[in-house]
Amino acid sequence: MGDTRRVVDGERRATARPLRPAAPPDDGTRSIPQPRRERDSLPPNPPADPPRDAGAAADAGAAADAGAEPGAKTDAEPGADGGREGTDAGPETKAEAVAESGGRRRRMPFAHAVRTRPTQLTVGAARATRAWSRRPGGRTTLPALFLLALVAAAATAGAVVVPAAVGRPETVAEATPSQSVPQTAAAPATPPLPELTDLPGTTAPTGTPLPGATTAPVLPAGRPADAFTGWAQRVSAVTGVPVVALQAYAYAELVLAQTNRGCQLSWTTLAAIGYVESRHGAANGATLQADGRALPEIKGEPLDGQGGRSRILDTDQGLLDGDRVHDRALGPMQFIPTTWQEIGADADGDGVKNPHDIDDAALAAGLYLCKGGRNMTIPGDWWGAILSYNDVRRYAQAVFDKADEYGRLSRNVR
Repeated sequence: MGDTRRVVDGERRATARPLRPAAPPDDGTRSIPQPRRERDSLPPNPPADPPRDAGAAADAGAAADAGAEPGAKTDAEPGADGGREGTDAGPETKAEAVAESGGRRRRMPFAHAVRTRPTQLTVGAARATRAWSRRPGGRTTLPALFLLALVAAAATAGAVVVPAAVGRPETVAEATPSQSVPQTAAAPATPPLPELTDLPGTTAPTGTPLPGATTAPVLPAGRPADAFTGWAQRVSAVTGVPVVALQAYAYAELVLAQTNRGCQLSWTTLAAIGYVESRHGAANGATLQADGRALPEIKGEPLDGQGGRSRILDTDQGLLDGDRVHDRALGPMQFIPTTWQEIGADADGDGVKNPHDIDDAALAAGLYLCKGGRNMTIPGDWWGAILSYNDVRRYAQAVFDKADEYGRLSRNVR
């Protein structure tokens, strides 16, 4: 291979130039390069620790003087301001700097090690994210993350905006402007009928008479609702409801109070339905007679699906409504034939369940509203009952407004 030193040196001479040995300090410490711009960024140099003894300091100084060579590089380097940095005593060699500082290493503040600005980091992260989103993996993952964030935001907004709706259904009463039952008047002041056990149109439980009833009372001759004549006249003067209709509504309330005490239906609700349905038996030019019948008979439009009406084909062969094609609503409370056949009542004791008789119709309406164990003093049950009668929100609101009006007007009537 020849002379390897010649190959290494790249020179064609027989001898290689020897390397100059390093001259470390005699005390074994190594020189520590100082960072640039030390004057602007580093705090003032701490005072040098005093040497352990004068002899050690002298030995260290002599060693430094003896080890320094001509042309040796000093510890100070050009700074940012163009001057040569160093201590207040002037330029020093590495050994002298180490000797004066007691051999301690100066620590550089972290701020000098990280010189990247936050804006540069943000721009770099944005560029990296954009490059990743253009790759196949990014194109699949990024839309999924966006959709997940959107769903989470929607769920959070829903939980915050409608906390009352989370975990329970909204009742009909909460969906309407008024969230209560209508104002009800006090019980009729006219002496009511005594404790009744066998009321017309109802079936009392066999062998379980109501409390306070020992013998069957003697019902007044003629129409039972006539017992409320005095009270009905006073209430009619402030509400405008016909006396005959008020008698029927009050009697229906009394019957239900004896046979279905949990319902607690008020006459004001029945009166409001009677007003909305037929103006208390005055629709189509009809008039309530003294016995409670509306003449001429009130029959609604055919339920043929036209004009916003429901479509109900004939169910009674025209026996009640006279129409063999479609059903029609009947009487002051506007029952359709199928409902009347199910819930019809005989409130006046004449042996006939007549939907055109306001006594029978008012009691049947009360029985229908109280079905299913409803309590009409509970807002949810009240609104549910009215909507079961006619499932139209405007209809239910109109009944509420009228019942509330009747209750307020008659509150002080005794």
